[in-house]
Amino acid sequence: MILLDGKKTSLDIKQEIAVEVKSRKEKGLKIPHLAAIIVGSDGASMTYVNSKVKSCQQIGFNSTLIELPEETTEEQLLHEIDALNKDKDIDGFIVQLPLPKQIDEQKVLMAVDPDKDVDGFHPVNVGKMTLDLPAFLPATPAGIMELLERYDIETSGKNVVVIGRSHIVGRPMSILLSQKRKVGNATVTLTHSRTKDLASITREADIVVAALGMAEFLTGDMVKEGVTIIDVGITRVPDATKKRGYRLAGDVHFESVSEKASYITPVPGGVGPMTIAMLLTNTLQACQNKD
Repeated sequence: MILLDGKKTSLDIKQEIAVEVKSRKEKGLKIPHLAAIIVGSDGASMTYVNSKVKSCQQIGFNSTLIELPEETTEEQLLHEIDALNKDKDIDGFIVQLPLPKQIDEQKVLMAVDPDKDVDGFHPVNVGKMTLDLPAFLPATPAGIMELLERYDIETSGKNVVVIGRSHIVGRPMSILLSQKRKVGNATVTLTHSRTKDLASITREADIVVAALGMAEFLTGDMVKEGVTIIDVGITRVPDATKKRGYRLAGDVHFESVSEKASYITPVPGGVGPMTIAMLLTNTLQACQNKD
């Protein structure tokens, strides 16, 4: 069993980007600039955004963090987005989700300039991705594709089962893996909460992408020998033995599934770091698009 080390792979990607940024500086070209907006003080969101800012510093990007209070109105947030859309120095920006209940997430995502949408959530980018046109890919699916490619995992003709149909991971994952591309050409089954006898489907899978947000849902008896497992989930599970009172668990029961798997992503340290690496990749691309 081989661990798909997202932490190490993301560091490799960051180093590659850092070399490119250094080259741009030497040529007098623009330095990539990533901005992030966060509304409120959700702990997990704050941690995630801060790691993005730290990553920018590591590789030589400029970064801007806009922190807004929980009571921010939709109109105020849209005003901030409009300002970033018009700011020529900002190459890409993200609005950290989830947003407070008084704000319509869909309206906010629609307001982002598709050319600066480095999260890859705008319908223009989603549509281009679906049509296999150049686009900013959603960062988590793009990170998974990169991980599969760098570990040389064969996907062509393979039976892939995606568990979860979210717009952020499950659905784009099913599209990308079925397309004619180096990591692609797979036969993909998209499953979800209404799928009947899910275990009989996952047992036939060569590759399983678990992205449903339920801790340790996929167990060893649900997979076959030699399967490749991509665990996208991360949930805080109460654990009195831990100093912080909880442990982090994925959507996969690691202990039982890893006994059968040929490749598996750990949680944490698997898909998570790859998401940030691909966000930085998208930002570099947005900057290069202006050259």
